[in-house]
Amino acid sequence: MATTSELSKNSFIRYNNELLKVIDYDHITPGKGNAIYSLKCRNVETGKQSEVRFRSGEKVDIIRVDEFEMQYLYPEGDSLICMNQETFDQIPVPNTIFGEAIQFLKEGMILKIRFDDNEKPLAGDLPKYVELETIYTEVGVKGKLLKVAQVEGNINVQVPLFVEVGDVLKINTETGEYVERIMK
Repeated sequence: MATTSELSKNSFIRYNNELLKVIDYDHITPGKGNAIYSLKCRNVETGKQSEVRFRSGEKVDIIRVDEFEMQYLYPEGDSLICMNQETFDQIPVPNTIFGEAIQFLKEGMILKIRFDDNEKPLAGDLPKYVELETIYTEVGVKGKLLKVAQVEGNINVQVPLFVEVGDVLKINTETGEYVERIMK
């Protein structure tokens, strides 16, 4: 058992027999009384977000996790079939562990997937940036800075006025925002 001071972003804890991923945390020190750790967590099984509070110094069950790079091969039901880059084992991974970033997933992409001691997938991350081709853009209106463009996968993104159909754009998978236009 660890204490609250060992908590960090993206760590995993077991609380009320549920496995939670720490999305964000705050160390609150009120003027009177003990300090409090307020955690914003996501349930690994259900994907539901919740807020958990601990007193400073309280014991917390932190789960040890192993991270592997895996290549996404194809979808199968509610899972994604991914191949371990070292052992070439193909493992089904629930698509809920990627959150909303899953919309940017492309075949052959290298993903970082974290597993618990029982080799159960807990969380996954796509690369920070993806390159997607623009398939549609609105006509730019003078005076405005941005317009809506649709990229591969039917994803709408706010882009500068100079972006045209056929341009390849670098998109941040965490925020879904336009980063830059890739010149060929």
